[in-house]
Amino acid sequence: MYAIVATGGKQYKVSEGDILEIEKLDVDLGDSVALDVVFIADGSTIITDAAALADAKVFADVIDFFKGEKKLIFKFKKRKGYKRLRGHRQNLIRLRVTSISLTGEAPAKEAAAVDADETNEVIAAEEVAVETKVEKKTAAKSKVAKVADKAEAANAEAAVEIPAEEAPKKTSTRKPAAEKAEPAAVEVEEQAAEKKPARKTSAKKAADAPVAEAE
Repeated sequence: MYAIVATGGKQYKVSEGDILEIEKLDVDLGDSVALDVVFIADGSTIITDAAALADAKVFADVIDFFKGEKKLIFKFKKRKGYKRLRGHRQNLIRLRVTSISLTGEAPAKEAAAVDADETNEVIAAEEVAVETKVEKKTAAKSKVAKVADKAEAANAEAAVEIPAEEAPKKTSTRKPAAEKAEPAAVEVEEQAAEKKPARKTSAKKAADAPVAEAE
């Protein structure tokens, strides 16, 4: 036999002895809670009529208060430069279903007694599951951090500049411009010196020619 109950704007499928986590109600630890029923199935008998379920209730005992996982709420407005990031953890309560009643009569105290050992085992199992999830998330974050550190180290090594003293000097086979210019100047001077004697000999010939005629 199972029922579907409505609370906190949500619906949950429950049976006797189930552990149910719902949004926090105004109750204290150890109190008994009556939840509204919208559906009951008992073997081949199915009840969905609202009039038949008007008196039906699911009774449960409050065994724990806790907060759910964090949820991120991100808002933005396009082309307005508006961005908002917020986190939220919903307050929840943990219930243990004690009975499903068609008449709405609460169970006797003895029947509603909570087995503390079994409840603690269930809670411990759920805590272990949550811790496992947290460890996996932490391991994944550490891996991402290690990859980011390696990338930063590689970028830092690539960005390091070699000092001028340690930098290897490039050996060039080209001669300096000054060294090239000096031989050119020497050649020009030699050519000028070679041409000057030729002009002098022509002048001497011109001077000697009248003397020969005079003779």
